[in-house]
Amino acid sequence: MEPHSSAKAAPTAAIVQESDDPGNSRDARDLLRLGKKPVLKRNFNFMSILGFSCTVLITWEGILIVSTQSLLNGGPAGVIWGYLIVWVGTLSTFTALSELASMAPTSGGQYHWVAMLAPSSSRRFLSYFTGWMSFAGWQAVTASSGYLIGTLVQSIIVLLKSDYEPQPWQAVLLIWAVLGFAAFINTAASKALAHFESLTLVLHILGFFAIVIPLVYLAPHGDASLFTTFVNEGGWSTQGLSFMVGLPASVFSLIGADSAVHMAEEIRNASTVLPRAIIISIVLNGVLGFAILIAYLFCLGDLEAVLESQATLGYPFLFVFQKGVRSDPGAAVMGLLIVTLGICATVGVVASSSRMLWSFARDRGVPIWKTFVKLERRTSIPVYAVAFTTLVSVLLSLITLGSSVAFNNIVNLSIVSLHSSYLICCSLLLWRRIQRDGIKPYDAEVTRVGPGNLHWGPWRIPRTAGMLNNVFACAYLFLLCFWAFWPPADPVVPETMNFSILVFGFVALFAVIWYFVRGRKVYEGPIVEVELE
Repeated sequence: MEPHSSAKAAPTAAIVQESDDPGNSRDARDLLRLGKKPVLKRNFNFMSILGFSCTVLITWEGILIVSTQSLLNGGPAGVIWGYLIVWVGTLSTFTALSELASMAPTSGGQYHWVAMLAPSSSRRFLSYFTGWMSFAGWQAVTASSGYLIGTLVQSIIVLLKSDYEPQPWQAVLLIWAVLGFAAFINTAASKALAHFESLTLVLHILGFFAIVIPLVYLAPHGDASLFTTFVNEGGWSTQGLSFMVGLPASVFSLIGADSAVHMAEEIRNASTVLPRAIIISIVLNGVLGFAILIAYLFCLGDLEAVLESQATLGYPFLFVFQKGVRSDPGAAVMGLLIVTLGICATVGVVASSSRMLWSFARDRGVPIWKTFVKLERRTSIPVYAVAFTTLVSVLLSLITLGSSVAFNNIVNLSIVSLHSSYLICCSLLLWRRIQRDGIKPYDAEVTRVGPGNLHWGPWRIPRTAGMLNNVFACAYLFLLCFWAFWPPADPVVPETMNFSILVFGFVALFAVIWYFVRGRKVYEGPIVEVELE
């Protein structure tokens, strides 16, 4: 293995001409304009990266897993309207971020864009801080994916064998198995990753029908009152406050849309394919998620019994499956389908997390960056970054041996950290937008795109619509980050306290301290690896 060099490379023309593929040639030029040397293999086309993005989002599967909190604070109506708000907000956010992805299709994503957009006085610090928020968020998403799938397997066992008592150490072993499979696909079988994601997209869509058809056909149905039935089980002073507390629960079913961004340097025609794949994946997953949510809520039955089933099954949607299809094995098969898709999603999560770490290491944003930046010779895979991402999740999973509540705060960290990085990007993009000639029109002949010479990419939203969307995205992200720190019930006791503000504060404080202790001495922002002729 060889470290990716940050020194000036060979003549630009030689790098561009390495491939006869016009798409690869344009991709190389896009990276060279950003000062980056192309070193990763571009194995992803539109369909494979669309499959990658859709399966990492895992929306229709995820909304079943995480909707319980919204049922407690909001009820059926709260789940529906909260999901729609989150879906529209996510689409708005990633419409703005897709403009940046087209402008600078690099695996660094948020921290690279911040370095381009921020004023010179705060560029290095904001870029470094954003990089750490994105890095921490993706590490938390990886651990969360393994945890949710591992504990879901235990719940399915309880469904089939009522005398089974789930043990924390068993959950840890299941988490390790999920992470081990994801690491295997990302290393030993990395050449098949793009094909794996294309096949998973097919399973993702067919699985939706495999769940929704028997559920709707066999289960007794409720009525349209679910659109107006609000619940305040959290004991909040008003129903509106209860609804806002339950709102962030839907976010996890749409989290990770920037996964494709961190694969940008492995996508052919990334400056146009990447934005399209992101937007289409959010629209497609959003539609599937809303459809299965309506079906699930119409088949919900006794809400109190559903909520009480959490104490025994862990995941109330399995109780709804059980009562709906009137068959424990049938409900278990439906649950195992979601487990399978969750494992596939974890494969993509590990890939995105490792690429984000590799890119940040390339710009010397993390300790021991010389190790994380190394690539495997034959496949050009950042194997050390994959190994570290897997190891971090393995170690974090040990928290469940002491407290599942403590681990849930790691899950919450993924929401706040990633959305805070989105907020910084969208805010700076809005600031640039309102400046005269802040961002110039797209020009394929421009040889350098950076802080002093910003140009739109080939994919963007027209000026007025883009400005309005940008404002809405910033407002949504600020609102979401605020409510994500609220506890689920009042009065607040240690067992129900939302400690995510403490976890997030620790990560943010560490990033700031490390910047002044070490980071500012080695981190200059995205390093220019190639000087154009």
